Order: sequence, then C-alpha cells, then structure tokens
Amino acid sequence: MSANHRSCIRLVNAGFYAWHGVHSEEQRLGGKYEVDAELRFDFRPAAEADDLGLTVNYQRAYEIIGSVMTGRKASLIESLAFEIATSLMLEFPLLESATVKVRKRNLPLGGLCDYAEAEHRIDRE
Repeated sequence: MSANHRSCIRLVNAGFYAWHGVHSEEQRLGGKYEVDAELRFDFRPAAEADDLGLTVNYQRAYEIIGSVMTGRKASLIESLAFEIATSLMLEFPLLESATVKVRKRNLPLGGLCDYAEAEHRIDRE
C-alpha cells in the first residue's frame, strides 16, 4: 500500500515550579510554568513492531524538559522554548520536527491574564 504516514507524540501541560523571569522578585519567588511538546516523526516502525526502542521515549522527553525548566534561571520564556526544542532535537535524531510551547502563569502585568506563552519550532533539514 502506498501511503503518506504522519505521526506525532505530544506531551501536554507538563507542569513545573521554576524561577525564571526578568524581575529579580520572579527569580527569587518562582512561579508556575507549563510546557507542551509536539514531536513529529514516523512512528510506524515502532507501532508495527510494538518496540519502544524504535520511537521517542516520552519519559526521557519529559526528563529533558524538566531539566531545562528547573535548571539555570532564564529571563525569557522564549529562551526556555528554544532550549527545550533544541535539546529534544539533539536527543532524538529520528524527529522530523519539535514544537515547544512554554506558558507562564501568575504574570506581573498589573491586570488579569491567564498566561503568556512562547512557541518555538525546529524542522530538521
């Protein structure tokens, strides 16, 4: 059968308490962050063989996200989204693309806003 297979694994709303932000108070007190990762690749070989070794281990992906989120302090959620996407692409050579969204709750805006979000996508060439 000739077919174009498209596959994706998503981690949605991975939650972390971390110490990022432009203001020193944000870095001192910390805040709630959420991360979504969309990992695109052809997982047909893994599905057909039912073999974890042929796919993206999403437990390992979560560990990578967590190490970035709870590692060094960043001023920008843009930096976090970029670093996570880059780290995932390096760890999993079978990825065709990685899209990462980092959401920051409890914004110091002086008004109501659910969250701010930065998204970064890397496509393998």
